[in-house]
Amino acid sequence: MNSFIIPTTIPSLFSETLKKHGDRNALSFIDEKPLTYKEVDQKINSLINFLEKNNIKKGDRVAILGTNMPNWGISFYAVTFKGAVAVPILPEFSKSEIQNVINHSESKLLIISSSLLPKIEYLEGNQLKTVVLMENFLPVKTSGEFVAYSENSRPSENYSVNCEDLASIIYTSGTTGKSKGVMLSHGNITFNAIAGSKIHYLDENDRFLSVLPLSHTYENTLGLILPMLRGACVYYLRKPPTPAVLLPALGKVRPTAMLTVPLIIEKIYFNKILPSLRKNIMIRSIYKIPPIRKLLNRLAGKKLMKTFGGELRFYGIGGAKLNSTVEKFLIEASFPYAIGYGLTETSPLLAGAGPANSVYESTGPSIEGVELKIHNPDPVTGEGEIWAKGPNVMIGYFKDPELTAEVITSDGWFKTGDLDVFDKRNNLYIKGRAKNVIVGASGENIYPEEIESLINSFRHVVESIVIEQKGKLVALVHLNIEEIEKKYNIMKNEASRRFEEKKEEILREIQEYVNSKVNKFSRISKVVYQPLPFEKTATQKIKRYIYK
Repeated sequence: MNSFIIPTTIPSLFSETLKKHGDRNALSFIDEKPLTYKEVDQKINSLINFLEKNNIKKGDRVAILGTNMPNWGISFYAVTFKGAVAVPILPEFSKSEIQNVINHSESKLLIISSSLLPKIEYLEGNQLKTVVLMENFLPVKTSGEFVAYSENSRPSENYSVNCEDLASIIYTSGTTGKSKGVMLSHGNITFNAIAGSKIHYLDENDRFLSVLPLSHTYENTLGLILPMLRGACVYYLRKPPTPAVLLPALGKVRPTAMLTVPLIIEKIYFNKILPSLRKNIMIRSIYKIPPIRKLLNRLAGKKLMKTFGGELRFYGIGGAKLNSTVEKFLIEASFPYAIGYGLTETSPLLAGAGPANSVYESTGPSIEGVELKIHNPDPVTGEGEIWAKGPNVMIGYFKDPELTAEVITSDGWFKTGDLDVFDKRNNLYIKGRAKNVIVGASGENIYPEEIESLINSFRHVVESIVIEQKGKLVALVHLNIEEIEKKYNIMKNEASRRFEEKKEEILREIQEYVNSKVNKFSRISKVVYQPLPFEKTATQKIKRYIYK
């Protein structure tokens, strides 16, 4: 293992940035004057003072349930700088999930954004003493003695934390239906942020636009800690990143860096870019000629860059597999995309490559300081479960030593549960989740994710999953109804009948298209229309367990 990257603590990284870039912009809402690192430092100290006066001690858990905003990061910093443990909760969690996290973590204090207050209307915490608003740290609920937050105050003592100290417990919704509390140390998080920063050069002039929830490890480590490490500024939206909100924001911030999930760029490609390349017979015809296709994709890429503000240098994609058709477009469009791979349990990044080194359909090599190996590879294909070892591997699952022992070996290897293969240059290729693999009648492995990628490239398809029913493969498909109605001129007064006709025709076409492209073991026996969007995790992975 490369020992160049030395894990440290979150406050020590912040302290270095404060010395170098104290007057630089740090955190901001769009359309507001950014807080400088010096101003953020003052707010952190004021909040630490508030925590100590309300009897939050080292190791105590403080839950953070909020939409993205500067005070989210300030809350996370204050809790971890003091030596307490942050418990970020996904805003998408249900009332019962929030209740379970509060109780399981034994959180003593909850910091919540005002928009999420209805989710804790009947909250009962065995240990929970205080609830305060994230926007201003005013009390919502108190029991016992309470000391109000005081701006410009300072802690009564200096606090120190060690690299091995627990910094955060992140409860993942995952795709299996059971949340687990992943314990990440200061060293886990800081090592990963430092290693991540080596994939692509960033500095104090960079501007991040944050669109993913800060309560997810992906955005938390790489979208909050990493920019801080380099003295960059992070901007937040006040509303969810719908096109009506995101497009104006891109023009105002002109971000140089973003972290996203595949769904965002896939929607842009299939809903905007591809229709423009199919708008008439002539363009459709010449687009099939490789040199002309590349030229048209390059021109579309220039327009896409303008849409993103014109200064984007790093467009990180993680959390799920990117559609191969979309990736091929991004390559030919010279769009600065970068693929990363990791899990909450690994803080999160395990492998990745910057825009200049992206490899088609690969996540790239392991990050510096991390070892990856294929456990028990197939002698023919080389495929097997990827195991990881490094300073970014979690301490374990909170209050669950048995489950921890199941996924971390005695010599420190973490079992990812993902099936992968390496190429000759050690680039990693994700085949799918081990739990999702469907074993065919003759014992062959069928990866539903690969079939889904093919389905999702078909016109009018928004998303899909492939499942097994009675020994046969069935595809559940969600279609773009508006696009279908527009294409076939379906009027409102005849929408139901005409849509049913076209829907069945499209489903048959999907089945024929897929079955003409896959091997005989992976052929679909049935395509079923899914009327509503699939339920998803924070990184927009479909919750498969619901549909199985």
